[in-house]
Amino acid sequence: MKNNIKITVKVVPLEQQTIPFKSQYAFSYTITISNQGEVGAQLLSRHWIIQDETNHIEEVAGEGVIGMQPHLLPGEAFEYTSGSVIKTPTGTMKGEYSMVSDTGEHFNIEIPEFVLSEPYTLQ
Repeated sequence: MKNNIKITVKVVPLEQQTIPFKSQYAFSYTITISNQGEVGAQLLSRHWIIQDETNHIEEVAGEGVIGMQPHLLPGEAFEYTSGSVIKTPTGTMKGEYSMVSDTGEHFNIEIPEFVLSEPYTLQ
């Protein structure tokens, strides 16, 4: 497959930045973007949909990730860590990255929905 970008996510609750009485629950997430295709590609922008237990939705869009627009040759991976603060102990995030291949083709990669949760809230 020409464009084959794989996304993996690891979520860690940030207990030091979580303040339940202020309805502030903080999480970090580490995302690995792996180019498993045959052509190099550059990440141009991101679009996130963040939802908490009250069904409040926050959308975040912008250029690149953590101030970068990484270029991945076939077989390369890029990993970064960012964070999110929501008003409830659990929530979800999903979205997409907009990319361009070295052949000039623009395409989007879906970021599958993942759960933001304190370890003790899900059994």
